[in-house]
Amino acid sequence: MFDAFLLRAALAGLGTGLAAGLLGCFVVWRRMAYFGDATAHAAILGVALSLVTNLPIFAGVLVMALVMGLALDRLDSRGHEVNTALGVLAHSALALGLVAVALLPGRQVNLDLYLFGDVLTVGWGDIAVIWGGAAVVIGLLWWFWSRLLASTLTPDLAHAAGFDPRRDQRLLTLAIACVVAVAIKVVGALLIAALLIMPAAAARGLSRTPEAMAILSMTIAGIAAVAGLWMAVWLDTPVGPSIVCVAAGIYLLSHLATGR
Repeated sequence: MFDAFLLRAALAGLGTGLAAGLLGCFVVWRRMAYFGDATAHAAILGVALSLVTNLPIFAGVLVMALVMGLALDRLDSRGHEVNTALGVLAHSALALGLVAVALLPGRQVNLDLYLFGDVLTVGWGDIAVIWGGAAVVIGLLWWFWSRLLASTLTPDLAHAAGFDPRRDQRLLTLAIACVVAVAIKVVGALLIAALLIMPAAAARGLSRTPEAMAILSMTIAGIAAVAGLWMAVWLDTPVGPSIVCVAAGIYLLSHLATGR
């Protein structure tokens, strides 16, 4: 039973890491770190929605993360001061979610489970959802890789080639919402953005091409997930923060090795 228990946790962390590692490259290239953070904070509102409507947690979190992402996209397209809007919406969503969960009648909710994750509690059904969501994200990014890359690195040329950078931005918004939904049980709403950013940031200085960076980022995220789980079991520490600590350590090593 103990081996199956760890196997489920490792599979959940690995599936989340692979999707976050690949998507994180676009988050880093487009400088969307705060965007990802704001979307992740909306996950707590999604938890409250799920508990009120008896929806699966994945569904509620996905809906609220997508609503937040589309709201931010709309503000950006209308020329609002995006950094300020991101800050307001991110912290408002987190605060509203915490208050909403606390006010749910007749429910004792362990908020730490959703704030910091608890991959050790996942079942086989959760793993199916995580890997299904990860497959959707990886499949979308692989299928639209060329146009997403063009829209990210050379928006003007992408527009001239007939691509719509705004549509590609919405595709990335959908992907971020999906990763937030599958990652909440693994690293929690407060740490999802770290798993998106750190592996990609570590891979950037060690890669010469976007494809190499994507593969290396996925590898680093997978290593961080499995090594973080091992560290948590060995040191008796929370799994989500342990995974992020390993990712941060890898980033620090890559920065020292490359100076970037």
